[in-house]
Amino acid sequence: MAGAAMPTSTVKANIDTKKSYLFPFILVTSLFFLWALIHNMSPILIPHLKKACQLSDMQSAFVDSAVFAAYFLMALPAGYVMKKFGYKVGIIFGLCLYAIGAFLFIPAANAREYSFFLGALFVIASGLTFLETAANPYVSVLGSPETSTQRLSLAQSFNGVGAMVGPIIGMKFILTGSELSEAQVKAMSPDALQQYLIGEASTVKVPYMVIGIVVLLIAALFVVTKMPEITQADDEEIDTTTNTKGSIFRHRHLIAAVVAMFFYIGGQVGVNAFFIRFAKFSAGIGEQTAAGMLSYAGFGFMAGRFVGTFLMRKFRPEVLLSVFGIVNVVLVLIAMTTKGELAVWNVLLVPFFMSIMFPIIFSLGIRGLGADTKFGSSLLIMAIVGGAVIPPLMGLISDNSNIQMAYILPLICFAVVVWFGTKGYKLDKAH
Repeated sequence: MAGAAMPTSTVKANIDTKKSYLFPFILVTSLFFLWALIHNMSPILIPHLKKACQLSDMQSAFVDSAVFAAYFLMALPAGYVMKKFGYKVGIIFGLCLYAIGAFLFIPAANAREYSFFLGALFVIASGLTFLETAANPYVSVLGSPETSTQRLSLAQSFNGVGAMVGPIIGMKFILTGSELSEAQVKAMSPDALQQYLIGEASTVKVPYMVIGIVVLLIAALFVVTKMPEITQADDEEIDTTTNTKGSIFRHRHLIAAVVAMFFYIGGQVGVNAFFIRFAKFSAGIGEQTAAGMLSYAGFGFMAGRFVGTFLMRKFRPEVLLSVFGIVNVVLVLIAMTTKGELAVWNVLLVPFFMSIMFPIIFSLGIRGLGADTKFGSSLLIMAIVGGAVIPPLMGLISDNSNIQMAYILPLICFAVVVWFGTKGYKLDKAH
């Protein structure tokens, strides 16, 4: 009846429900920030540990390998823990791993042992795997189903905040600005060199100790906060009417998506991983200044998410993916073939056009899978191991040529994304 008032008890119940979900939503949203923070501190660690541990470019790139190998190896165990013990337990366990890995940076810096740093990063990333496995489904049930997409979009925007804050923390507290030439290093006495290297390695202690403490505090808040548990019905909202007979590999568009995801993540990580080295080589920009510029890339990535979401209302996702992929191929090509700030700013523009690639590849990959959706999703998540493979190969090219030439690999990666957006996503329709 027009103008009829909603019963007072119903209004009160709705208000109470919103209030009960608000703090849990804030906690879960903080997870999006926390994993973006770590990912965007890796481009700071790569040149810093290269200097402190006297590494080649290829060796320094194993920072990303340690992180993304953990995602590949821990994805299935994380899913098992969530299924058996619940998402809240999985989140708390993931936060504890995160904090332990952060605290391990202190003895790693004391020992100035690169393998110790890599081990600490692997532990952190293992924790991140648990957090990422839980965060998206959790956000979807912290409120009404009608607004789940809006909540997820809001939560994911904090990825962009972490992407901006990570490089700033690195610039302010990790990078010292001391960039000695090879001749200067050779001229130092053994004792002076040792003190210099220890001093460089030690700058990671305070930032990672503070991060570890903050993460433990958030874990404690999860322990004492009443969180709604995700039911099997919440966790398995997929079309089970599709015929599941046959191998998952019969979905040719899914396999194409897995390939595209591997190369996309490899390109994304590679572009950022060596940016500080690239800025120094192509434009003579110091490490602290370059780290500050990297925060612009984080802002561009966040802005690209919002712009891309708007554009997807007007253009088909595969068209947008192809166009953005072509733009990135052109940007990287210009960056490889020019010098000075022109080259640097072309690299900084790349993250804006990368921003929509993951969600579009993922959605096109699982389209039409029916009851195979969950397994297909797992394959796509495991494909992010590309982030562990491409950066070391870029380092190898840099060691044998220069860092600017190493960006040929991200160019190839974005070309694969263009192929998926034009042909790969519709391979099943070719029959």
